[in-house]
Amino acid sequence: MTYHEILKQYWGYDSFRDIQQDIIESIGAGQDTLGLMPTGGGKSITFQVPALAKPGMCIVITPLIALMKDQVQNLRKRNIKALAIYSGMTHEEILVQLENCIFGDYKFLYISPERLSTSEFRNWLRKMNINMIAVDESHCISQWGYDFRPSYLKIAEIRELLPDIPVLALTATATPEVAKDIQAKLHFKKENVFRMSFERKNLAYIVRKTENKAKELLHILTKTSGSAIIYARNRKSTKEITELLQKNGITAQFYHAGLTNEERNLKQQQWKENVYRVIVATNAFGMGIDKPDVRLVVHVDLPDSIEAYFQEAGRAGRDGLKAYSVVLYANTDKAMLTKRISDTFPEKKYIKDVYESLNYYYQMAMGDGQGCTYDFSLEEFCRRFKYFPVQADSALKILAQAGYIEYTDEQDNASRLIFTLRRNELYKLRDNDNNTDKIIQHILRNYTGVFTDYAYINEDNIALQTGLNRQEIYQTLLSLSQRRIIHYIPRKKTPRITYICGRVEPHRLYIPPSAYEERKKRYTARIKAILNYANSTEHCRSRMLLQYFGEYNDHNCQQCDICLSRHESGLKQGEFNEIRENIERMLQNGAIPPETFQEKLQYNPQKLQTVLHFLILEEELETKDGMVTLKGQSISKPANQAKCLPTQRKAHKGI
Repeated sequence: MTYHEILKQYWGYDSFRDIQQDIIESIGAGQDTLGLMPTGGGKSITFQVPALAKPGMCIVITPLIALMKDQVQNLRKRNIKALAIYSGMTHEEILVQLENCIFGDYKFLYISPERLSTSEFRNWLRKMNINMIAVDESHCISQWGYDFRPSYLKIAEIRELLPDIPVLALTATATPEVAKDIQAKLHFKKENVFRMSFERKNLAYIVRKTENKAKELLHILTKTSGSAIIYARNRKSTKEITELLQKNGITAQFYHAGLTNEERNLKQQQWKENVYRVIVATNAFGMGIDKPDVRLVVHVDLPDSIEAYFQEAGRAGRDGLKAYSVVLYANTDKAMLTKRISDTFPEKKYIKDVYESLNYYYQMAMGDGQGCTYDFSLEEFCRRFKYFPVQADSALKILAQAGYIEYTDEQDNASRLIFTLRRNELYKLRDNDNNTDKIIQHILRNYTGVFTDYAYINEDNIALQTGLNRQEIYQTLLSLSQRRIIHYIPRKKTPRITYICGRVEPHRLYIPPSAYEERKKRYTARIKAILNYANSTEHCRSRMLLQYFGEYNDHNCQQCDICLSRHESGLKQGEFNEIRENIERMLQNGAIPPETFQEKLQYNPQKLQTVLHFLILEEELETKDGMVTLKGQSISKPANQAKCLPTQRKAHKGI
C-alpha cells in the first residue's frame, strides 16, 4: 500500500499535515532523518506509517513508559500488532515479548533505552527483522539538551548491530545546537533535518505579574470558557488549588504521580469527556494526552526551562482555535526558581554521602552489587538517613548520570497476566470452583491475546462484572498462578535502583564534569532564559520562544500581553516594535525618502507616520534633505538584507 492508503486505512485521514510526508518519504527512502515538530505536531505518524509500508518491525525507543503503553494500546485498537518492553516487567514477561518479536509478526516494539544495553536483548535483536529505528524524545541523547539521559548513548551501539537500518529521530524541543548534536550522537550518515515551524498563531502567550495568584487565577477562569490545564509545582499545590476552584463553583480535579493508576485514569478520562472543566496537575500530566479543545493552560509556578514551558503550553489549542497560555509570576518566584539550582545540583560531598548511605541501605559489600536491582522508597531512605527528599533525589539522579546506578522514577505498573496452558488444556480442567470458573470466563471474554501475550487487567473491573469482591479476585488469581494455569503479576508501584557497577570506596567515586559542572552550567542558563522570558516587557513573547529554538521571523504575534500593551506613542507595543524593526532594516541600505516606507511596508499610513515621528523625536532617526536615515550610524549594505514582510494583523481581545 502507498503511504496515503495506509494513513486512510488505519487513521482515517486523507492527507498528511505540514512536514509529515517529507519526513516519511525521507525515512522510507532509507535516509537517517531528524524531525523537529512541536507538541501536537503528529510525530508518531511519521514512523508508524513508513514502518507499516515495509516488511519487518520498527523499534521505537522512548523513555516515557506512560506514552509507550498508550501508543501500544492505540495501535492495537487499530488492529496493528505492537508490544512494549520497559522497566518493571519480569524476566518471564520480557522473554514472551521477545519471542513475539520474532515469531508473532509484530510491527512495533516499544522499548526503554536502558534495555538496549543488555546482552540478552542484543542476542534476540540479531534474530529480528528490523525495518527502521525510531528515537522519540531524541534531545535526551544530547548533553546540551534539557533532559540528557546517558542510556540514550547506547542507541549508537545498536546501530553497529544494524548498520543498514535507518534511524528517525524525533523531538519537540531542540535548539540548533542540540539538533546538530543529536545527529552526531546517533551516527547519521549525513545531516538531514526537517523542521516544522514552532509558531502557534492561534496561541496567545501571556505573563501576568501578581502577588495574589489565587485571585488572578479565578479572574482568568471566569473571563474565559472551555477546558483548562493548571500546572503547579508540587502535589500539595494541586490539591489546594482544586479545592479553591471547587469552592468558587469551577469544576476541577487534581492529578499527580502519587495517585493510583485507576485514580489517574478516571480523572484524566472525566476531564477529557468534560465532566470537569479544569485539571490541576504537576508536570506528570499531559504527555501523550490528545485533547484538542484545551482553551487555556496556566502555569501557577514557572517551569525550570523554556523547553518544559513550551511543551506544556503547547497543549492548548491543538484544534487550531484561539487559546491562551498564561504564566502567573510573583516577585518571590525568581528566588524560588534560583534555589532549584542548588537543590538540583547539591555539593559533591553530599552526593558521595548519599551514595554511601545507599550502600548501607542495601547492606552492599565493597565491590558487590553490579547488575542487582532493588525496590526503592525515597521516603523511607530519607527518613532513615535524615535527608531532604528533593536534594536526595537529585543526588541519586547525578549518580545515575555518572554511571554508578540506574534510578527509575516511580512507575505504576498495572496488574497483568498470561495463560500458561493452551486453550484446549484449559477446558479440560475439572477441579475449579464457581468463582474460579467465573473469573476465567470473564478474562477470556474481555481480554484478547492472553495465550500469547501479557494482558493488563483491572481487578476492580473484574469484581464489578462478576459480583465478587476485590480480595476474592486477587486470591483466585494468585491460586491460578500457583497452579501454573496463569502467570499473574499483581500491580506494583515503586521506584527501582539498579547497580551499574559494584560498590566503590568513597574516595574513588568520580563524578565527571559532564555529569555535574557542565549540566549545572546549562541548567543555570535555562533558569536564566525562563526568568528573562517572564520579566520581559518589550519583546513579543512568541518571537522570544521561537528565537530560543533557532527560528527567526520578522513579525510580532500581535496577541501576547507585550504586543497588546500600549507603547508611549499610543500604538500597541507589538505594532510599534514591528514597524520600527522593518523601518530600521530598510535604512541599513542608506537614506530613504519617507514615501518609500509606505510603498514597501504597506502599513496603515497613520500608524507608520506615528512611528516615524516618534523615532525622529527620540533622535533614533534623522532627516536630511528630505531623506530619512539612521542617526549616528555609517551606511553600509549588509551581505544578506532581511526581507520586510507587509504585516497587518487584527489584535485579539486579551484575557
